[in-house]
Amino acid sequence: MERHQIGIIIPAYNEAATIGSVVFDASKLGVAIVVDDGSSDGTGYLAKEAGAFVVRHNVNLGYDQTLNSGFIYANKSGYEYVVTMDADGQHDPNILNKFVQALSKGSDVVIGVRDHFQRFAEHVFSWVAFFKWGIRDPLCGMKAYRMSVFRELGHFDSYDSIGTELAIYAAKSGKEITQLEVKTRRRNDASRF
Repeated sequence: MERHQIGIIIPAYNEAATIGSVVFDASKLGVAIVVDDGSSDGTGYLAKEAGAFVVRHNVNLGYDQTLNSGFIYANKSGYEYVVTMDADGQHDPNILNKFVQALSKGSDVVIGVRDHFQRFAEHVFSWVAFFKWGIRDPLCGMKAYRMSVFRELGHFDSYDSIGTELAIYAAKSGKEITQLEVKTRRRNDASRF
């Protein structure tokens, strides 16, 4: 799998402190696509300086719309595969290669399974998702997709599903799903999305 076939979508809102290093790490494996969701701290500028393509929202539209914009851009740009990862530096970039390897071995979707959850509601939703669709951590921001799955559904998210609609669609329609453990780093501040 060639680097130019892989778009790495990084939704970002006021992540100036971490965006440069996240883009640098992501760019080793694919093309970084930062969707700057109306940041006021220079996130978009720093992402571009680090080598990312930047899609900019003039106002903050939220996590789902940010991912939607990234997928639309990746689709128009002709990427075969997309990986999503957070801009806050919580995801260990060393695992990116394992996500891409799983796609190259035939997986349609690769879903990260975090080593800890930040909120009780995440535990509850994970239990429900596991029993309904076999997905252990639907809310993990690190996932990978064949763009054919996106094109088949026709969109990434249509009902503010916190980034879960495309993965759940893949599970319901019998797509090949791989789930990989993801070590997360604790952030020093609250989530911005």
